[in-house]
Amino acid sequence: MAGAFLAGLLLVGVILIRAPEVERRAEDNLASSTAAIPPTVAPSDNGAVAPAPVPPGPRLAIVVDDLGYDPVRDAEWLDFPERITVSVLPHGPSSKSFAASARTHGFGVILHVPMEPEGVVADRTEPFLLRRGMTPEEIADRFARMAADIPQATGASNHMGSAFTSDLGAMAAFAQALKGKGFFFVDSVTSAGTVGLIAMEQAGVPAMRCDIFLDDDGRPEEMRRQWDAAIALAKERGQAILLCHPRRETRKVLLELLPQLRREGIRPVTVEELLSTRRPG
Repeated sequence: MAGAFLAGLLLVGVILIRAPEVERRAEDNLASSTAAIPPTVAPSDNGAVAPAPVPPGPRLAIVVDDLGYDPVRDAEWLDFPERITVSVLPHGPSSKSFAASARTHGFGVILHVPMEPEGVVADRTEPFLLRRGMTPEEIADRFARMAADIPQATGASNHMGSAFTSDLGAMAAFAQALKGKGFFFVDSVTSAGTVGLIAMEQAGVPAMRCDIFLDDDGRPEEMRRQWDAAIALAKERGQAILLCHPRRETRKVLLELLPQLRREGIRPVTVEELLSTRRPG
């Protein structure tokens, strides 16, 4: 009996000695199995898929037109504190350098394509306007030369063009030129009769139109009224495009109004970003 008692004591001692080792192995196994689970995968007992990403909040794309012809004034826009899209005229004295600097600053860059207006043309871009009656080959060739002047551009908008953008045949040819370059289009809506979005849809070119013109009337109080309209539209619809010109008074008013975006929970984005996250319909 004494022998059995001693054997029992010996067995208990072995168990006590091995217990910490067993516990460490169990902890190691648990740590190993936990590390094998990707950190993005949450445990689930019903096989449900992960929830979809939260849709982005309201966004506002500010487009500044008519840049490229005034080097001093153009340079002032390079320190703009929020993301904007600069619409650069081709073949101007500062077009190339400004577009390159704007892209370096993280701005969207689009080509501001001169197009035939109604009535008499009084503009330095007259020699390279796209005109009604041009063949598709002429439109494509002239557009290609403009695009080569602004290689940073990823899209295009119309400069003037009240006559050209109202002509479906002309805009269809222009849409094919954009498609060949992989560009998107922003309709500046210089005419109520524009068929820009129709032509782009038929050609499969991503396109949007300007919603609000900030400074058609250059009085500060009128610009603030248009700004409020853009803010309201962005909150109602989730997005809006605000178009303005590179005037010093416009820039001054915009800088005063920008803090409102954060207060209203609206993100400033480029047009390209707006298109990339646009909701269907």
